[in-house]
Amino acid sequence: MSSIWNNRISVSIFGEDQAPAIGVTIDNLPSGEYINSDELAKFMARRVTKSDGTAARTENLVPHIMSGVYNDRTTGAPLCAFIQNPSVKAPQHADNLDRAASPGHADYTGAVRYRSFSDFTDRGNFSHRLTAPLCFAGAVCAQILERRGIYTGAHIAQIHNIKDNPFDTVRLSRDAVISVRSKDFPVINDRKGWLMTEDIRRAGECGESLGGIIECAAVNVPAGIGSPIFDGLENNIAQLVFGIPGVKGIEFGAGFTSAKMVGSQENDEFYFNDHGHAVTKTNNHGGILGGISSGMPITLNVAIKPAQTASENHITCYVPAAVPCVEAAVNIALLSHMIDYPNFC
Repeated sequence: MSSIWNNRISVSIFGEDQAPAIGVTIDNLPSGEYINSDELAKFMARRVTKSDGTAARTENLVPHIMSGVYNDRTTGAPLCAFIQNPSVKAPQHADNLDRAASPGHADYTGAVRYRSFSDFTDRGNFSHRLTAPLCFAGAVCAQILERRGIYTGAHIAQIHNIKDNPFDTVRLSRDAVISVRSKDFPVINDRKGWLMTEDIRRAGECGESLGGIIECAAVNVPAGIGSPIFDGLENNIAQLVFGIPGVKGIEFGAGFTSAKMVGSQENDEFYFNDHGHAVTKTNNHGGILGGISSGMPITLNVAIKPAQTASENHITCYVPAAVPCVEAAVNIALLSHMIDYPNFC
């Protein structure tokens, strides 16, 4: 069972849904970095939502930092943190296929893979609860990046058939990226957000569940970050994003729409702006060419499948709660590559 991501920065997630605690160890962070606990709490709170997908912001899920931070500064030692589970239940074990094979969940595949030793009836390692340590790691990385002017933000681009306004992927500003973070429902167009919450509510009343798409962007990432072939920015971001339960697809820039274009439409023409920086007139490449950042905003869309049937687990839509998880994954990948950037540390 692989719960360790190691690429300059190492992120190791431990625990299970009904374990006494879950947590994360982050290794190879630069030392001397100031960690603001209040900002960590705000980031983590965005992961907790109500039944309609709006932020609950009540559950205290800020991990206890056990090592790696002293006087609010990273020490260079592995940063280890854990979250206690206030409602541990006694383990339950399924005794037949009907109880093990929940529709839309990895119960059956997990039971086969781990020969029924995994606690699949209580979700074990397949639980969305395990995104809390991922969010913590991403929140730590975000603070380190933001002190260098690099900001990541995401919004709900689509729920079911309702679409939000997209980011301006060419002229994307820091304020535009972070403006949705304080909203109870992370969308650009609040009217579209209201329609989405109504759709979620109606689906829940009918015992249905909904999926959607999250658009994420990072601004002020300098050109030249990443590598071709197997260590590209897309590779590392995608690997971390697919660690979020329910993710079924990812595309960068124009993504699959590029297949419908001709070259003159898809290719982004370079020019020098007023500051003498090489930029592109369009951003179909999503800020990454050949696995390496171009200096344009990095943009990606992430598809989230509908939750397990709402009448079974009382969750109608995981998309709102997954927004900070996608941001966290992108932050970890970006920092892992920025570590090698000249004069970063």
